[in-house]
Amino acid sequence: MEYLRSGLKSVLGGPEPGAQVSDAETVEKLVSRVSTSTLLEDRRDACRALKALSRKHRIEVGAQGMDILRQVLELDRADCEIIGYCLDTLCNITSKEVFEEELELDINKTVNVGEQFSEMFLKNPENLPLVLSFLEEYDFRVRWPAVKLLTSLTMCKPKDVQDIILVSPLGMSKLMDLLCDNREIIRNDAVLLLIYLTKSNANIQKIVAFENAFDRLLTIISDEGYTDGGIVVQDCLLLMLNLLQNNTSNINFFNEGSYVLKLAPMFILPENLEEVGWSPQKVSNFHCVLHVVRALVSPNNPAQIITSCQKSLRNANLLESLCGILMASGVPANILTETINTVGEVIRGNLTNQEYFANVLAPSSPPRPALVVLIMSMVNEKQPFTLRCAVLYCFECYLYKNEIGQELVVQTLLPSTTGSNTLTAGQLLCSGLFSSDPLSNWFSSVALSHCLLENPAQKEQLLRVLLATNLGAQPVTLLHQCGVFLQHTSKLQAKLGMLMLLSTWMTHCPAAVKVFLNVPGAMAFLTAQASASEFDNNAELLQGLCAFILGLCVLFNDNSIQNYSKENLSQLIEKRVGLETYCKKLNEVSRHELYAKAAKQPQIKAAQANELLLEFEFCKLFKTMEGAIIQALGVQRDLSNGISELSLSEHENALLVQYKDLIRDQDKKLQEWQRKFGFLERQFEELKAQMQEAQQTNAQLVDQNTLLKAQLSTGATQMASTEKFQPQGTAALTERIRQLEAENAKLAEELTEKTSEVESYQRDQDDLLTLLTAQDTKLNKFKERLRQMGALSKEDEESSSDISDNEKERDGEHSLL
Repeated sequence: MEYLRSGLKSVLGGPEPGAQVSDAETVEKLVSRVSTSTLLEDRRDACRALKALSRKHRIEVGAQGMDILRQVLELDRADCEIIGYCLDTLCNITSKEVFEEELELDINKTVNVGEQFSEMFLKNPENLPLVLSFLEEYDFRVRWPAVKLLTSLTMCKPKDVQDIILVSPLGMSKLMDLLCDNREIIRNDAVLLLIYLTKSNANIQKIVAFENAFDRLLTIISDEGYTDGGIVVQDCLLLMLNLLQNNTSNINFFNEGSYVLKLAPMFILPENLEEVGWSPQKVSNFHCVLHVVRALVSPNNPAQIITSCQKSLRNANLLESLCGILMASGVPANILTETINTVGEVIRGNLTNQEYFANVLAPSSPPRPALVVLIMSMVNEKQPFTLRCAVLYCFECYLYKNEIGQELVVQTLLPSTTGSNTLTAGQLLCSGLFSSDPLSNWFSSVALSHCLLENPAQKEQLLRVLLATNLGAQPVTLLHQCGVFLQHTSKLQAKLGMLMLLSTWMTHCPAAVKVFLNVPGAMAFLTAQASASEFDNNAELLQGLCAFILGLCVLFNDNSIQNYSKENLSQLIEKRVGLETYCKKLNEVSRHELYAKAAKQPQIKAAQANELLLEFEFCKLFKTMEGAIIQALGVQRDLSNGISELSLSEHENALLVQYKDLIRDQDKKLQEWQRKFGFLERQFEELKAQMQEAQQTNAQLVDQNTLLKAQLSTGATQMASTEKFQPQGTAALTERIRQLEAENAKLAEELTEKTSEVESYQRDQDDLLTLLTAQDTKLNKFKERLRQMGALSKEDEESSSDISDNEKERDGEHSLL
């Protein structure tokens, strides 16, 4: 501090003895000295002093000195020392950080001064390009402060900086050159700058990837020792993650550039892993590289990209490495959890990868399938909650579009002639299904439901599973026991899990509906819940799912049980619950916040166990079937309005038969048109998807074309820089542009054809919709004539005295059954 005071005195001339100089006055004199001094050395000393004051008195320095500092950057750019002081000062006053020196003054608590000064600095459109120009200066005193200032501005105003850099000539190229700087501190800070700069900006992400970012980042990671490296490895992986997440163009570029192979060394674990252990930084690095892999195969990506990346990961032996980490000892729980999630997405929907995973054996004695070991962890309530969630997600991914896998799991529950005592996946799921742990009940219910998704054959097979509930008692079916357990368990989580399993099982499976209808007390339990009025502790979900099961019992009922035929169940719902109440209960499910959360993504994400109530695939099923159930109940209500052929006159009966024939004929035509309409609708959606894909591809080609043209047009002065990262030179770039323009033209022709086809199908759909509407109108007229005829017959019955009061009462009792 004495040195600083003496420096200030030498610059300002020093105050008179006994005089007090305020901070604002000190800054004012320094700024005046910078703007008026003719000697470069004086201006340099004043800038050095302003830099020293800018951390503690940034408001004064920023308010009075920002314009003068910018002026110095323009006029004195030949002197690296003064430029460095100015850039450091600007970096301090625009920083989001609250400095220790400021805390002593008790300021900067209500507003962020750094953000305000950043906004002021960026309002002048020439300021940021001026700072970018200093990146070309190799001198450490200039280049490093320029990087820090750009980082500070980007952290405060990312959108503004991104927009300016996008229109700055060679702005991104200058930034990318920093990754090749042999001074690690500049290179590492450049990585941090690019992390902030590429966040949520697809255009900058594409440019950075095009400028060979993946090559440079992977080289840095390799030089630093892969996952054993320091925090710079983590930063490089975070930048790669920014470039890949939700950016199909960059994912394609990464996959086609064989960069997946360069990730492989990061998954090699030392043989003495338990002795070496995992440092906190290694754990962070490993988390990041797992996220990079997941970005390539995320379910949010287009199916074609996912399949291609899954194949590349398998060919690079990354799937093998990931499975090896699953079975290794000494792996931290959080790394194991994320690895399980990653394996799940690498195999999801890919039969080859799923088959490989099914054959992975754990190094136990005797060896067990890795799948069985994972399920053992899932149904073990002592295991960490996040680990159990990850196992369920991995199991779901294994079964996704995998009928062979579904069959193999169900087969392990069926009676076997081999007499093997080996513990199987099905047995573990069955034990978890009826355990005392509600979370195990939920996990096992959801897992079993995924064995049945879009697989009617396995729904029938699972009906063959018998359970011995008590010693010496007659075995009961698994579905029967599920219905009994549903009534007796007091845990909401267990009830909802069981209801989701039953819903999946009974959809499009009349045999399962028949078994469930025979479970004692099941229908009474469902109607009681569907008509209840409690709405606390997520009870509306339980009531809504019970109403959903009731609707499925109507929709997929084969009328083989007389007391619970479609018509009787519809009357039961109408009399005991009420159609208005019933529809309200169903609607409460899809309006619930947990439904919205579960329906977002396949992966199960929850902070606490009590948040796991609904699941992604069930939400899809509910959305699909809800409308069909309401429609089915409406039809049944219309048909149960009391009309009987015996209560009509001969003329009315003949007229009724005629109307029935007409309705049947119209219904048949309506169904044919609806099928045709459905076919055209599917064709329309496929063409629409193809058109969108063509538009996306076209946009990507336009981006690449624009970038190539920009590189080509930089001229002879930038040729050396261009050839450094594009060895093929100008001729190759010109040829690439020609190819892209040809591809653009071809895609434009295809797009025009697809658009014509879509418009044609749209016209066909409109015509069919008009026909369907006309048929609906005719059917409604026929039905109106039938409710009229019913009213006439009812008047005849009231005037008749043939039916005694006792018989009327008996008829009323029969209609309630």
